[in-house]
Amino acid sequence: MTEPVRLSKRMSELGLSSRREADEWIARGWVRVDGKVVSELGSKVLPHQKITVERQAAAEQSKRVTVLINKPVGYVSGQAEDGYKPAVTLIKPENRWPDDPSSEQFHPTQLRSLVPAGRLDIDSVGLLVLTQDGRIAKQLIGENTSIEKEYLVRVQYTKPGKLPDADLKKLNHGLWMDGKPLLPAKVRWQNEDQLSFTLREGRKRQIRRMCDMVGLKVIGLKRVRIGKVKLGDLPPGQWRYLGADEQF
Repeated sequence: MTEPVRLSKRMSELGLSSRREADEWIARGWVRVDGKVVSELGSKVLPHQKITVERQAAAEQSKRVTVLINKPVGYVSGQAEDGYKPAVTLIKPENRWPDDPSSEQFHPTQLRSLVPAGRLDIDSVGLLVLTQDGRIAKQLIGENTSIEKEYLVRVQYTKPGKLPDADLKKLNHGLWMDGKPLLPAKVRWQNEDQLSFTLREGRKRQIRRMCDMVGLKVIGLKRVRIGKVKLGDLPPGQWRYLGADEQF
């Protein structure tokens, strides 16, 4: 790579910020290339050039919060739709988990630009991440993410007998969706009517569609882990802050 690229794109590639944050910081004069302030949006840089950001940018970034919520059924992950409320409406002081170990204080400004990093269907429950931090959003939903997401899925077999081992193997690897092969997954029985799914991608209603392909009907779906962060004891409808020592 020797072609010049947009400064904001390069900053995102280096994990310094999201592209949107980068543009904001460039406009404020908080970005230096080889020691010189660059404040013109759309500026380009070469791969070998050194990019640094002023302390104000790092301070602003550190104020951005990430929230974990145990989403109940009936809430949508993002924008309100069909009369259903978005999960962000649950982020209020009275719904904060009393056992949240974080010392972070809630302030209404934390709701600004708090967006879901990934989605959970309206009829699914469990761990949903909402963040103001573009780096975390990119880490969880960027094109090249390989972060595992684990789900517990209660199922009912719609054919006589029980699910053949060959079909369980297909769930692990071998199914296609929307004309493309699915990445290998880890799918195993937890008990006689519950499967554990661990995926590294998130196509729309993927687990429900995978189950449908092998004759399984999904009765309930709960996300219990994203990367190294677990849902744990967080009760439905309650939320907590991602701790400073936690990483996905």
